[in-house]
Amino acid sequence: MTAFHRLTRPATPPEITRPAPDRLIAGDPEHRTWNIEDLESLYCGLWQSTPGVWAVGYDEWEYCHILEGISVLTDAEGTAHTLRAGDSFVIRPGFVGTWSVIETTLKEYVIRT
Repeated sequence: MTAFHRLTRPATPPEITRPAPDRLIAGDPEHRTWNIEDLESLYCGLWQSTPGVWAVGYDEWEYCHILEGISVLTDAEGTAHTLRAGDSFVIRPGFVGTWSVIETTLKEYVIRT
């Protein structure tokens, strides 16, 4: 295993998922995930979603960098954070709210469980 890995969209097909029906609020978003590293407690790669809104709850740390699109992350208190290409942020364990994709969004992510 190399100690360096550049995050690029792999040639392999992505994993395609959708929000669980009990979390879906609006739309029919499709998620595409290209996992670059999948270790016991660390995951990183690229994630893309088409427009829609769903409930989220985080048990882990996630660092994100938006590469394309526009999304809005809203916490349980109703504070909305608009996320655009170039934005970086950290979601902490215990975050509860909604993720709304306004324009198809592509992000780099690193998750630490």
